[in-house]
Amino acid sequence: MCGIFGVISDKFINKEHFKVLAKHSRQRGRDSSGIVKYDENGYATIRADYDIKKLLNQVELGQSSLALGHSRLITNGLSDNQPVIRDGIIAIHNGIIVNDDELWGEISIDRKFQIDSEVIIGIALDCLSKGMGLEEIPDIILSKCKGVIACALLFPELGKALLFSNNGSLYVSNNAGSHYFSSESYPLSKLNLPNIEKVMGQAIALDIPKAEKLDSIVDYQSRKLDLVPALSFNPENEALLEYHKPGIKRCTKCILPETMPFIHFDNDGVCNYCHSYKPRNQPKPKEQLFELVEPYRRKGEPDCIVPFSGGRDSCYGLHLIVEELKMKPITYTYDWGMVTDLGRRNISRMCSQLGVENIIVAANIDKKRQNVARNLKAWLKSPHLGMMSILTAGDKHFFRHVETVKKQTGIDINLWGVNPLEVTHFKTGFLDIPPDFEGKHVYTNGVMKQLHYQKKRFGAMLDSPGYFNSSLFDTLSGEYFRSFTEKKDYFHLFDFWRWDEQKIDSTLLNVYDWEKAIDTPTTWRIGDATAAFYNYVYYTVAGFTEHDTFRSNQIREGDITREQALAYIEEENRPRYPNIKWYLDVLGLDYKEVIRVVNSIPKLYSR
Repeated sequence: MCGIFGVISDKFINKEHFKVLAKHSRQRGRDSSGIVKYDENGYATIRADYDIKKLLNQVELGQSSLALGHSRLITNGLSDNQPVIRDGIIAIHNGIIVNDDELWGEISIDRKFQIDSEVIIGIALDCLSKGMGLEEIPDIILSKCKGVIACALLFPELGKALLFSNNGSLYVSNNAGSHYFSSESYPLSKLNLPNIEKVMGQAIALDIPKAEKLDSIVDYQSRKLDLVPALSFNPENEALLEYHKPGIKRCTKCILPETMPFIHFDNDGVCNYCHSYKPRNQPKPKEQLFELVEPYRRKGEPDCIVPFSGGRDSCYGLHLIVEELKMKPITYTYDWGMVTDLGRRNISRMCSQLGVENIIVAANIDKKRQNVARNLKAWLKSPHLGMMSILTAGDKHFFRHVETVKKQTGIDINLWGVNPLEVTHFKTGFLDIPPDFEGKHVYTNGVMKQLHYQKKRFGAMLDSPGYFNSSLFDTLSGEYFRSFTEKKDYFHLFDFWRWDEQKIDSTLLNVYDWEKAIDTPTTWRIGDATAAFYNYVYYTVAGFTEHDTFRSNQIREGDITREQALAYIEEENRPRYPNIKWYLDVLGLDYKEVIRVVNSIPKLYSR
C-alpha cells in the first residue's frame, strides 16, 4: 500500500520530472521511502523511515540514467523498508501479499526479512534456479501471490527490468528514450507525457544498465514509535476488561435498553424507536440505477469512483459494481492511521481478484494519531459519552478527498456502499440531541443540524480544556467537508439492492476469501481500529453498543428475530482485547491507566 514511480533513460533522467512523480507518490503514503539510482558510480540504494520529500533532499541524482522511488504506507515489516534487495535483485512493490507465509514453504528460497514484498524476489530466484526465462517470471508471481501486486523488478546482472501488475495500479509512458512509470496515471498526465498505458496482466520488459554488485545501500532510521505493532495476547491485561451483563430493561420488540438516550416504553414495553421506525431496507428497482449510471460509462476506461474502506459493505458494494453493474471502477481509500491491517489486507484481496485499481490518499499518520491521542487524553480527564465521536473525527477528510480523486482521474460519478441500517442515534443522543427519525441517510447533513451539534459538543468540550488543541482545525475542516459541501454525481448502492447480511458474508468469505477478525465473530467494523475501544466504553458505561442498535434495526426490518439479536450481541459486545490494546499502543497511551479510568466511570444502570 504505497506509491511506486521511476524514470529509466538512455541518457540522463529529467530530475524535475522525477521530483514531480515523487511528490505525487506522497499522497499514497509517507511513513517511509526509498530510492534506487544508477550513475557513473553504479547502483546505489537509499532508504529511510521518513517522508520521500525529506529523502529527496538528501539524495544527489547527478547524472543518473535510472532512478526509481517508493513512498510507503507501512503495513507490515516495519524495519524492512523498500526497495527490497537480495541476491542481486531489486524490487519495489505496491500492494499487500496476503499469502506470503504460505508461499515461503512452497519455494526453495529461504526468507530473510519480515516484509511481504520479499517473496516476489524469492519466487523470481526460485524460477531462475529452475532455468526459467525472465519473461516467465511475472506470470508465475501473479499466479502464486494473492493480493495486490504492482511491481518493478530489476535484474541488474542481466540488464533487465520487469514491470507488472494484477490490478492496474501501474502506468507507463515512453517519451523520447525515457520510460516513466507511476502507481497512478495522474502524475504522468501532469507531465504531459504521451501514450500513457495501464500495465495489467502483460508485463513490460525494459533495458537497464548492467552491474554485477549492489553494494551501496544506505538506511536512515529515526522512528521510535512502532506504527504497526502486532496484536498482543496477555491474560493479565485482558482480565482488566469488564464484561458485565446488567439486568437492564429492554424493549419487548427490539433489544434497545432503558439506557438508550431519549427512549421510553409504552404499556406493552415497546419503545418509541420502534414506533417511529420507518423501513430503510426497501430498495428501488435496480434497473433505475442502471439507467442513472448509463451516461457515466466510458468504453474501455474506468468510469466510477468507489469509496473503499475495506469494510464489509464497501467490499460487497465493489462486488456489485463489477459483477452486476458491469462498470469499471477505481477504488479510493483514505487511510488516516486507524485502518487496521486486516482492513488493508481485505482491500488487497478484493482489488487483486477483481482487477481493480486502488488509489490511496494517506494522511500524515503520525500527526493524525497524535491528534487522536490528544483528544482521548482530554476525554479521560472528563469522560462524556457524547464526546466519543471526536475520536473518529479525523477520518471525515474521507469525504474531501473523494473530490480530489475525481479531479485527478476525470471521473465524475462515485458509488457508495453504505449500510442503511447503521443508524446510531445514541452517539448524538448522549450530547442531549433528540433522534431524528425522519433522516433518510446514515450521515446527517444540513447547516442547522450541524450548528446545533457543534454547539452541544462545544459545551461538553468546556469541561475539559484539553480538547482545545492543535487537532481542532483538522476536526472541524473534516466535518465541514462531510456535512456542508455540496455532493454531486453520487449514488448509494443499497438504495437499489437490498442489504442482506447472510448473502454479503457468504459472498465475501467464500468467493473472495475475506479475512475475519480474531477477536469477534462479527464481520462489521473489523477494519476500524477505533471501534473496539469506543464500543467497550459504551458497553461498560451504558450497557449497550452500536451492535444493539444495528441488531434492533434488523429486527424491525424483519431480517432476524429478537432472540437471534440477543444471542448475537452477547458475543459481539464482548471486549476485544487485542484490538483495544493495539489501538492504545499506536496512540502511545498506557493501557492499564486508560482501562482503569473507563472502568471507574459511573454506570447508567444498576448492576
